[in-house]
Amino acid sequence: MASTEVRDDAARKTPAKADDLAGLEAGLDALDAVEIRRTPVREVLVRKVLPPVVAIGLVLVVWQVLVSAKVTTEDKLPSPSSVWTGLSDMWLQGTLLDVVWTSVSRGLFGFLLALAIGTPLGLLVARVRFVRAAIGPILSGLQSLPSVAWVPPAVIWLGLNDSMMYAVILLGAVPSIANGLVSGVDQVPPLFLRAGRTMGATGLRGTWHIVMPAALPGYLAGLKQGWAFSWRSLMAAEIIASSPELGLGLGQLLENGRNNIDMPGVFLAILLILIVGIAIDLIVFSPLERWVLRSRGLLVKS
Repeated sequence: MASTEVRDDAARKTPAKADDLAGLEAGLDALDAVEIRRTPVREVLVRKVLPPVVAIGLVLVVWQVLVSAKVTTEDKLPSPSSVWTGLSDMWLQGTLLDVVWTSVSRGLFGFLLALAIGTPLGLLVARVRFVRAAIGPILSGLQSLPSVAWVPPAVIWLGLNDSMMYAVILLGAVPSIANGLVSGVDQVPPLFLRAGRTMGATGLRGTWHIVMPAALPGYLAGLKQGWAFSWRSLMAAEIIASSPELGLGLGQLLENGRNNIDMPGVFLAILLILIVGIAIDLIVFSPLERWVLRSRGLLVKS
């Protein structure tokens, strides 16, 4: 009689356990399922375009209010209209795009050079203990050194030419790219490396198929910081080493405004430098970051 009651209790409990297991599996499936849909244009405009437009509008309003309230003289704080007039004049004269492209082309080429040097250097430091012990602290020190400090010796060594500009960019960007890659490699789980070796991915093959993909988030952060250092280094070099032989870039435009006490020109140069930096981030690095997040299942596709 007792054994019959035990069997009845087990029979009643078994469906309950099965239901619990089914619920757990359904919950896990729901977590794994990612809804893929195309975001409507209106939603994109509201979420991504409207906030920066509103922020820019507020800045312009505050700027105009400060000018109208005469918190200072106009030779110190020009009005937005005077800066816009300077921008229109450069556009009508056909010099605006030339000035912007002079700096952008230098910055991009210098960044690509830094990328070609910093990537193998970062891998070498990350994978060889002796090299890390010897060069690692130097790279960290170079990364914290202001790029403007390299302009005077670069001018003395190379003269007033594009080679000097690229040297300053390299000295500012290479340590950031290399340290970013080292940080990414340090965060690769050892299990990935052991699994790669088990499947025969050793040496350069293991680096290409295992280490680099796993270290991609840290490497991308280093690239983003490397571009920021490239752009800042270039602006410092153009401001300090101003010369007609170098052509007119954004840094020279800023320095010319200071020399001529032209505050609308100074503000215009600052705004152009800021716009280029934001544009490169939005066009190049933001899509790369979204692609990395999507490839790791950390961002919903839209």
